Amino acid sequence: MTAVWDSLVVDARDPSRLARWWAEALGYQVITDKPDEVEIRRTPDTLPGLVFVPASGPKAGKNRLHVDLRPTDQEAEVERLVDMGARHVDVGQGDVEWTVLADPEGNEFCVLRERAE
Repeated sequence: MTAVWDSLVVDARDPSRLARWWAEALGYQVITDKPDEVEIRRTPDTLPGLVFVPASGPKAGKNRLHVDLRPTDQEAEVERLVDMGARHVDVGQGDVEWTVLADPEGNEFCVLRERAE
């Protein structure tokens, strides 16, 4: 028997706000919006989803798991995400081809270059 990846859970100080930010960033939709859980997915029937749950304190330290985004135009996507409230962060990545950003609550994620064929 194998398992199916259902969701990635993100602790958030404001789950509804952060879920809506990620929904806009990814072109997802809010599937569930309850005080203790907000879930977004590409479509209601498409897994995995991102589930945002309440956290009592601020994020501390670098994420041990992060999302990588691969847009068709890295520069334009970085600009769009920064305009939405993301910020550039340095996690010690050095000189690399991707850009490291943090969402409005400080969760790091990477914006990669278009995949070479």
